[in-house]
Amino acid sequence: MRDLLAGIRWRDVLDLLLVSFIVYRLLVAFRGTRAAQMLAGLGALLVAWGVARRLELRSLAWLLDAFWSLWVVVLVVLFQPELRRALARLGSGRLVQALVGSSRAERAELVDEIARAVVGLAGRRIGALIVIERTGGLRQYAELGVPLDAVASADLLESLFLPNSPLHDGAVLVEGVRIAAAGCFLPLSRTTDVARALGSRHRAALGISEETDAVAVVASEESGRICLAVDGRIETPLDEAALRRRLLELVAEGGPAPPRAAFWTGLRARLASSPRSWAD
Repeated sequence: MRDLLAGIRWRDVLDLLLVSFIVYRLLVAFRGTRAAQMLAGLGALLVAWGVARRLELRSLAWLLDAFWSLWVVVLVVLFQPELRRALARLGSGRLVQALVGSSRAERAELVDEIARAVVGLAGRRIGALIVIERTGGLRQYAELGVPLDAVASADLLESLFLPNSPLHDGAVLVEGVRIAAAGCFLPLSRTTDVARALGSRHRAALGISEETDAVAVVASEESGRICLAVDGRIETPLDEAALRRRLLELVAEGGPAPPRAAFWTGLRARLASSPRSWAD
């Protein structure tokens, strides 16, 4: 054991840490997308290949050997959109930002922009729903909307929810410090004790908070009230100061991890329902 530890150089440790960090960030980026499902499928094929060789199933092993001999082509074909997007980010200098994440100052600025936009929309009785990603991926919902990949600003957020905008009926998804997509469809909450008293926009905010650890901010066009959905609960009403303070706790400072009960609630809701279209 001592000989083994003596042979490990600091470069080896650094190399292992860097590779682990890159793999982790890639898995986080793939989570919640079709790419994650394809990775799971490739993992199943890899397990089947090992079992076939172990049990000497020659025909199946030959077929899988032929498949893995073309693994480079397979990966390029399967993950073409993800590879193209990663190369585009590399060219624009955004890949490093995606790997290291956003700073607290950037998230605090994001909170200010969202708070300004929601307060302005609520004051004019314009409905809005903004979902902010935390640790769980929202790509599966972003794929149902219109991709934007734009800087999150109060002016842009307000313009997306104007009644004449073609995207005003859907939700805006924020990943990191950028607007990932708009006009997105979300699952409605199936919690019967509270959902009946809420509009569809509020039920969508509650539904996404039940299935993920995301934070959803809602401006009601009927009452002009602002509420926040997190961990399967609705917090309302909120003024601008309270909204900014709560978002700073949940987004800029990380916030508490979602309870285990919220995970099982979201899992049951996901099995029982599918995304629906909605409007407030």
